[in-house]
Amino acid sequence: MAEQRIKEMLDAGVHFGHLTRKWHPNMAPYIFMERNGIHIIDLYKSAAKLDQAGEALRKLAASGRKILLVATKKQAKDIVAENAKKVDQPYIIERWPGGLLTNFVTIRRAIKKMQNIDRMKEDGSYDSLSKRERLQVDRQRAKLDNQLGPIADMSRLPGAMLIVDINKEHIAVKEAQRLGIPTFALVDTNSDPQQVDFPVPGNDDATKSISFLVESLTGYIQQGLKERQEEKSRASEAKVKKAAKKQEQPAGEEATAEASQEEKSTADKQATQADKKPAAPKAGAKQAAKEANKAEPQATEEEKKAESPEAEAKAQADSEAKPAAESEKKDEKADQG
Repeated sequence: MAEQRIKEMLDAGVHFGHLTRKWHPNMAPYIFMERNGIHIIDLYKSAAKLDQAGEALRKLAASGRKILLVATKKQAKDIVAENAKKVDQPYIIERWPGGLLTNFVTIRRAIKKMQNIDRMKEDGSYDSLSKRERLQVDRQRAKLDNQLGPIADMSRLPGAMLIVDINKEHIAVKEAQRLGIPTFALVDTNSDPQQVDFPVPGNDDATKSISFLVESLTGYIQQGLKERQEEKSRASEAKVKKAAKKQEQPAGEEATAEASQEEKSTADKQATQADKKPAAPKAGAKQAAKEANKAEPQATEEEKKAESPEAEAKAQADSEAKPAAESEKKDEKADQG
């Protein structure tokens, strides 16, 4: 796989650098040799840097951030525009509008002005203008579209920038550095790779070389977008499943509510039974008291029965003593007479 990529890079002419007298010393680690007064770029190092930059772009695309492609040189314009449209990313192929990043609020106002003109054409207010005013509006719309049309959907600062030829796009590089935006760039032997975060050494002048490198990098962006789409579809499926579970839950909740109600009723019954059980001893105590009251008269009758012989003896003695006393009284009366 690696050898095949190296061969493709070789066929595209990625290894050709600039004249040796125009080289930048910081590109020395990526230069393989010198031939006929031209530096030859080490394609193995270029392939490694291409993979590194591609993986970073894939992660950025998967996170949903926009990547701004910049190439204003003639041989790179069409290639960058075509590949940017494939992955639905903003791009700049005309003159870099100064302050696009550092003065983004003003750029957004210009984009809104362009959108207002489109709205005028839709609602019919454009037809009410005079011929001269319509010409002025059309010229203004064409100028804005030429400069800012490809970035009209970019509502915030991009997550990264992919640049072709950092020497020509030095203003864009400086604005990105100032705002801390990651930069990916095709770097030739006459450029400083330390000015960008992810340099890809290669020929940035030949059409074939630019096409190969830009297509490779946008391929990584496409992979990141695909991963994001799959993640969104999984999230939507999970949401649907969750909603289905919520719809199933009410039936289950009713069953659980009925079960809990039954448990509550049984618990109440048990509680009432428990309240009644302590009252039983009270009823038993009352019955015992009644039995005790009944037993008391019986005891007194028995006592009376036990005491009755003594009483009878006493009564018999008294009855015997009464006639004797009466007879004595009669004798006394007779003696007195």
